[in-house]
Amino acid sequence: MNQYAQALSVAQSDPDVRAGFIRRTYAHLAGAILAFVGLEIYLVNSPLAGAMLNFINGNQYGWLMFLGAFMPCGWMARGLAAGSASQSMQYAGLTLYVIAEAVIFVPMLYIAVHYSSPTVLPTAGILTLLMFAGLTAVVFTTRKDFSFLRGILTIGFFIAMGLIICGAIFGFNLGLAFSFAMVVFASGAILYDTSKIMLHYSPDQHVGAALELFASVALLFWYVLRIVMRLSRR
Repeated sequence: MNQYAQALSVAQSDPDVRAGFIRRTYAHLAGAILAFVGLEIYLVNSPLAGAMLNFINGNQYGWLMFLGAFMPCGWMARGLAAGSASQSMQYAGLTLYVIAEAVIFVPMLYIAVHYSSPTVLPTAGILTLLMFAGLTAVVFTTRKDFSFLRGILTIGFFIAMGLIICGAIFGFNLGLAFSFAMVVFASGAILYDTSKIMLHYSPDQHVGAALELFASVALLFWYVLRIVMRLSRR
């Protein structure tokens, strides 16, 4: 049984406890985003970036190999951040996830930096932050429970993974329509995650909450960046 099963949820806690949980969660999210940016600045300007891009371009299944390595790391990180009684292990999970995301973003950010317009990255970053802020405001102002999205998101995840795998195996481009659909998917994930941490998480789970939000923001940024990059070439 989860160690937090018997604990009061954030929604059941006193206002001071709830406010403290929100501050810690979003402070950790901000820290994770800053760490991600710092890692990307280093990695994109390192020899590793070009080597990774060459590997993916020269190997039909190179991207699937990267994705296959990322997924178990993500699951492990989530397990550590959400399920460990040790705070140091929770932070280890968040750190592992940020590093894994930074590595998987390197090839696309390398292309964005070296082969796209200088406005691409700032535009994608600003759009992502504005969308995240708007979606967060929806949850905070309406106090609606978006847990009903869980089934939709689960089905959407498997459909998306199937399309990504088929695209890599058979060599077809998923195109702008898929990227727009994934932006909708990521937006739904932000609504679901935000309402879940506000209504169902324990006040002690701020590290795990920050990881879940960071994962959804990273997914949103990935596909917003793909759209902006594609449109900038037209």
